[in-house]
Amino acid sequence: MNFDIPALDEEAMAAALARHGRLAKPAGSLGRLEALGVRLAGMSGSCPPPIPTPVTVAVFAGDHGVVASGATPWPQEVTASMVGAFAAGSAAVNAFARQVGAEVVVVDVGVASDLPAHPNVLDRKVRRGTDDLALGPAMSVDEARAAVQVGADVATRAVADGAGLLVTGDMGIGNTTPSAALIAALTGRDPIELTGRGTGIDDDMLRRKGKIVAAAVERAEGMGPLELLAEVGGLEIAALAGFVAAGAAAGVPVLVDGVIALAGALVADALTKGAVRPYLIGGHRSVEPAASAALAHLDLEPLLDLGLRLGEGTGAVLAVPLVQAAARVLTEMATLDDLLG
Repeated sequence: MNFDIPALDEEAMAAALARHGRLAKPAGSLGRLEALGVRLAGMSGSCPPPIPTPVTVAVFAGDHGVVASGATPWPQEVTASMVGAFAAGSAAVNAFARQVGAEVVVVDVGVASDLPAHPNVLDRKVRRGTDDLALGPAMSVDEARAAVQVGADVATRAVADGAGLLVTGDMGIGNTTPSAALIAALTGRDPIELTGRGTGIDDDMLRRKGKIVAAAVERAEGMGPLELLAEVGGLEIAALAGFVAAGAAAGVPVLVDGVIALAGALVADALTKGAVRPYLIGGHRSVEPAASAALAHLDLEPLLDLGLRLGEGTGAVLAVPLVQAAARVLTEMATLDDLLG
């Protein structure tokens, strides 16, 4: 798949860096926010950069056949129930989105059951959940490609409607298993070490889950990113990859959530040969071990570390004000020349 992603504007970044040197503060005193502001200038091609707003949070939902192999104690039906909560505005991501003034878009890309029509849910179902990746390919390459396109279309539409910041969200019971497999395969890390407890599984289930992840990674060795995604991935993870890549192609910052979103971002990174990286912002550090491996591979230092592991986009949404503050400083803060006349 082809995504034409522009390089960051070096002149705008140099201007932002120089402006930081003139602002009424000690050099470097705003730490990593200064570097983020410089990157935002490079993304937008202007100094000062625009405040990244409006904010669109896309929550992609899909089910996973690996649930049948005992990778999670939660029933698959919870996915559909949570989509209903997102649509009703009663989930954690909705509450956090209201706090920061973000819009939540819910996308059914692969929920196993039929969902009732709802004005707040986009029906973009590619198929009804994946097959069990413990037994064979999760989906076909064509299905993986279609799911990537769903995410790309959602990002393109959001940007066309004026979004200045895209935030990744997800829902899918069992999705930490394919995420660990994808991240292990794409980073070369030990799949057992990257397999976490997800929703809070016990030791026996963790061992079973680790064996599933390790076997899937071994089976997928040598595959290209799209084939790997089809073999061990998930529909919502594929959609996240497309969302990330299309956001970067539009020159818009993409704020990445936890382990599932990071798996999608790693796929996007592989599909674009690293071209998405300058547009990625790490929202938070999930407690899932694969999340830290993915952040390190993408060279992302997350803005928050709150011990979160919910998903939905919650950690990234909480980081939205920090991203906006990084731009606002360059836009609104006085220089020493302004103060001294």
